[in-house]
Amino acid sequence: MTTNGNSVLDPTSEREVAERALLDRPATLDGKVVGLLDITKPRGDIFLDRVEAGLRDRGAADVLRFAKPTYTKPAPVDLRHEIATKCDLIIEALAD
Repeated sequence: MTTNGNSVLDPTSEREVAERALLDRPATLDGKVVGLLDITKPRGDIFLDRVEAGLRDRGAADVLRFAKPTYTKPAPVDLRHEIATKCDLIIEALAD
């Protein structure tokens, strides 16, 4: 997948690459709800703490935190539904 000359790599273990359209980025975070998803890999929470602090310092967006029960499996359906219904944007931590 390529956009504006940049490649986006899909880290899933798919045998065949699925085409996914990129969504437009909002012009501003004003009034948006940003979800921070910790996939529970080591130090992901530390990364998200810094992202949250930066967002809160700007004061433009509300921030909600979420965590997967394990990084070894996809997020449960109920967690994905909660994120989708409460958030305008999501940032996922993939730290190690």
